[in-house]
Amino acid sequence: MVVAHQTLASVDPAIAAILEREAQRQRLGIELIASENFVSQAVLEAVGSVLTNKYAEGLPGKRYYGGCEFVDEAENLARDRAKELFGVEHVNVQPHSGASANLEAYLALIEPGDKILGLSLSEGGHLTHGLKVNFSGRLFDAHFFGVNLETGFIEYDEVLAKAKEVRPRAIIAGASAYSRAFDYKRFREIADEVGAYLFADIAHPAGLIATGQIPTSIGHAHVTTTTTHKTLRGPRGGMIMTSEEFGKAIDKSVFPGFQGGPLMHVIAGKAVAFGEALTPEFTDYSKAVIANAKRMAEVFAEEGLPAISGGTDTHLMLIDVGAIGLSGKQAETALDAVGITVNKNTIPGDQRPPTQASGIRVGSPAITTRGFGLADCEQVARLVSAVLRQPDDPAVATTVRGQVEELASRFPLPGVTPV
Repeated sequence: MVVAHQTLASVDPAIAAILEREAQRQRLGIELIASENFVSQAVLEAVGSVLTNKYAEGLPGKRYYGGCEFVDEAENLARDRAKELFGVEHVNVQPHSGASANLEAYLALIEPGDKILGLSLSEGGHLTHGLKVNFSGRLFDAHFFGVNLETGFIEYDEVLAKAKEVRPRAIIAGASAYSRAFDYKRFREIADEVGAYLFADIAHPAGLIATGQIPTSIGHAHVTTTTTHKTLRGPRGGMIMTSEEFGKAIDKSVFPGFQGGPLMHVIAGKAVAFGEALTPEFTDYSKAVIANAKRMAEVFAEEGLPAISGGTDTHLMLIDVGAIGLSGKQAETALDAVGITVNKNTIPGDQRPPTQASGIRVGSPAITTRGFGLADCEQVARLVSAVLRQPDDPAVATTVRGQVEELASRFPLPGVTPV
């Protein structure tokens, strides 16, 4: 039976309506979630392409299905562009997410029950770095280092001391809510001193690393994992980078170790995004992401909402809303109501549970993609501060909501037709 060429609206009006409402939310809102971004029209086209129809278990030239000559070309482009972008020897672009990339990377080189050492989730780490209820905490004997509670910075002598105490098989250098650049060279020295592998998870700053705005893990970490969205501005997915020494082990861990058929339409989108990231325009974008984040941190400090560690080197910051008597949950809810999207987040030494938290995480990648400049980011930080100062005042909410929509309407949403 031939499937008719029908639009989504005619086949499934309920889903079509949901998509349009979400597009409208994105158009008229201000997206400050640090892990989100807006892809280009070209990436959207690749991800929504006929490649979603194709199974392609295995690697290019070594598939378990026929008819893979064209998807092989797409995957090879993605791999080659990623190698050029990051200056790395071996890349696997098949992981479905950052979490699956981490799982596949770990079990390529270490065994269940081995000790791992990473940054505590409550102080900026990620759940896949050893959280008890996550696979990483269930499969491995997880230990943690933290940040200096007064400065908000990682202290590498303390990491070394913890590593000597624990003697982990792997050290994970990465975070989801740490605003400072990592010293991967120092991490590698620590790993070498205790005989550990160094895994770098650069899911958040990957785009900034690729364009040379902050130090790279490549050449220091044994294995580097990343998502392909966030600051890299590609489709949602993962990637693993390593040297030729560990390339075969990584590939085997991905398939057949944990995944079957790769998502070829997403891999095509990754290839497009990597091509975009190789352009001078993307380097300018990465510079603007950091400049915008720094300006917002400065304004928040002026408003009495200091960023943990006093600022940022990257695209994100943690704001201590407990300082003005709010929980992160209250702040998130109040900002949602005016069209500003953030996420609640624990801060170092937090006395509240993660479901409430004492901070919010704020990022600049998505608004920078839309074209927000320094003055616009200053206005955003002032609007956030106004709401958080009077979170229960409906008049303030109404005024700010109007200002949010007016500001957002000046900047088109990439890949989405304006209404």
